[in-house]
This record gives sequence, C-alpha cells and structure tokens, in this order.
Amino acid sequence: MTNPSIAFVASDTAQAKVARAALQSQYKHVSPSKADVVVAIGGDGFMLETLHRFMKRGVPIFGLNQGSVGFLMNEASDGDLIDRVAAAESVTLHPLQMTVKTGSGKTRRAIAVNEVSLLRETYQAAKIRITVDKVVRLDELVCDGILISTPAGSSAYNLSAHGPILPISAEVLALTPISAFRPRRWRGAILPRGAQVRFDILEVEKRPVSAVADHTEVRNVISVDVREDVETGLQLLFDPEHDLEERILNEQFAT
Repeated sequence: MTNPSIAFVASDTAQAKVARAALQSQYKHVSPSKADVVVAIGGDGFMLETLHRFMKRGVPIFGLNQGSVGFLMNEASDGDLIDRVAAAESVTLHPLQMTVKTGSGKTRRAIAVNEVSLLRETYQAAKIRITVDKVVRLDELVCDGILISTPAGSSAYNLSAHGPILPISAEVLALTPISAFRPRRWRGAILPRGAQVRFDILEVEKRPVSAVADHTEVRNVISVDVREDVETGLQLLFDPEHDLEERILNEQFAT
C-alpha cells in the first residue's frame, strides 16, 4: 500500500491518548471515514472495538500496542509509521454470526470477532444440547458454559478455558466447554470453519443461560445458532517480523 491516508483512533487511557497526539503532530492524517488505513492505539480490547466499529467499511486496521497484552497489535516502536504500514502484511479474519432465540420469543443477532460464549446465569449449572450440521453430537452437557472461538480469538477466553490455540490459516473453529461437569472427560472439539453449530438450552426455566458475542449479551436464551460470516472480511495489518501467525505459534510454546 503506497502513501495511504491514515486516521488515528485511541482508547480512553491516558497513555494511548498521548501516543495519538504525538502521532497526529508528526503525520498527516484524515478522519476515519476518509482513511485508507485506521491506526488503532491501545490494547487488544480496543482493537476488538475498532474492528466492530469499522466492520462495514472493511478498512484495514494497523494496531499500535499501548495496552497490557497486545496480541493483535504491533509494537509501538520509533520506526517510520508510513513505511511500516506500507510494508505490513494483511491477515483477513471472518467473524462469527450469532442468532439467538429468547424465552420471550424474540430473535437477536450479533457478530463476534473473538468468540460466542454461553454462560449460566444462576448458581445452577447449565444443561446444553450441542448440534453440529444438524447432527446431535452431545445430548446433554452439564457445565458453567461453552464457547466457540475463531482462530483470532483462540488465545483469549478460549485459552483461559483450556481450549486449543488455532493458527490463523487453519480454517477451523474451537468448541470449548467451560467447567464441564458431565461428561467430565469431554474437552471440546475442533470444527471446520463452515460448520453450523446449534446450542439448545435444556431446563430453561430452572437453569437460565445467557449468550455473549464479544461485548453483546442476550439473556434467558432458548437456542443459539452460530456460523462463520464468510461474507464479512476484517483486515488486520502486521509488521512482517511480528505477524499474527508467528504470535500464535509462539504462544503455544509459552511457559
């Protein structure tokens, strides 16, 4: 990408705001609605917000880490930013589409870049039936919850729930239980990216469950359908020496 027009957006932290002001004084910039590239300054949480914010535009996002983890971000180094953006490698992510039916009969839809998670709402464990491509794979999972993760999100909540880290090019999804009680030995599954997954909540009155797509929560759900949104592509830009594939590989050998 040669001489792209750049917009700077930053999280609410003082550190990120100071970094944005410094970059805006150093580089010519435009409003986000006119930019060829958006530079997101903050941490992974802010990157997630930025991807949702500009999802319909499809504009590439180049992250600069001013947060704590920065798995989806580039280092905030002193190198020439224009040259870095021009030389950056692009990774295309496809989010998940969540369709929820609630106890009140309503249907809600939301998009998840990281994961869709189902979580118990009370002290009692949830009971969930899992269907993949119209075949019931698990009649009853007794658990605190379950999640289905994209490769980009596999190092977030999915990893904390002891799910596998997925290479970004693997074209698979991670289905991971959260504190499974029965069947006790079930540790989840790796599904092809085209899989259509359905969760039916059992004993909905006694054991209510909420569904969360990134930061969108729907409570008292009856069923949740999840599939990859192949029509939506999100572009992340990475410095060649710090691409997402390498970060995912490194994370699998972290001690």
